[in-house]
Amino acid sequence: MIHPAAIVDPSARIDADVEIGPWTLIGADVEIGAGTRIASHVVVKGPTKIGRDNQILQFSTIGEDTPDMKYKGEATRLVIGDNNMIREGVTIHRGTVQDRSETTIGNHNLLMAYVHIGHDSLIGDHCILVNNASLAGHVHIGDWAILGGYALVHQFCHIGAHAFLGASTYITKDVPAYILVAGNPAEASNINVEGLKRRGFSSDAINALRKAYKVIYRQGINVDEALTELKAMAAVQPEVQLLVDSLTNSKRGIVR
Repeated sequence: MIHPAAIVDPSARIDADVEIGPWTLIGADVEIGAGTRIASHVVVKGPTKIGRDNQILQFSTIGEDTPDMKYKGEATRLVIGDNNMIREGVTIHRGTVQDRSETTIGNHNLLMAYVHIGHDSLIGDHCILVNNASLAGHVHIGDWAILGGYALVHQFCHIGAHAFLGASTYITKDVPAYILVAGNPAEASNINVEGLKRRGFSSDAINALRKAYKVIYRQGINVDEALTELKAMAAVQPEVQLLVDSLTNSKRGIVR
């Protein structure tokens, strides 16, 4: 299953049914789980752990050292879960000791062509990053979030679960869960209604989240005041709690 033109370090731990294409380089301290397929002309450097049933297409560079000027060659790593699709030319850097020492990609994600994941970033599950979306270091992306093509996310920003970033959106502050944002600078415009419908959210839950959006963005009150109302709403409609949590945990302030 390993093409004879591939270069694989003897220390790499590769499951027997992994496929590796020609002219691909697998470095030292790399672990690759069963069912994963790696195309030609891919570079995977360690320490990196890749789970089961992933697909990594040509010209991607996975687990490279970060260009962060603070990085001095320390042993940091990249962890990728299961069932991810990593398209052409994607770049994913390992972590730094100044943060988590690890970049983490969850499960069932789609990283389209030329996406960049910076050091110490954390990607949840079922996320979609469209062509050329780029994350600086220390970015956290919640489950089911979608980043449009050429979206740019500043370091240390958090994108909440089920959020949607329009194409070419530039993010410098946190995006709460469920919120649809677009523009440069980014502005919030609504709840990600279509995404929630596709994921089976009830009409009651969606209506409650619409009301929560108005509390945050239409009443002219600050986040602390909004949280008082949202916590009461979450006691009745549990889906609102995810929005409460993302607001509570925000350290950079939220996109308005």
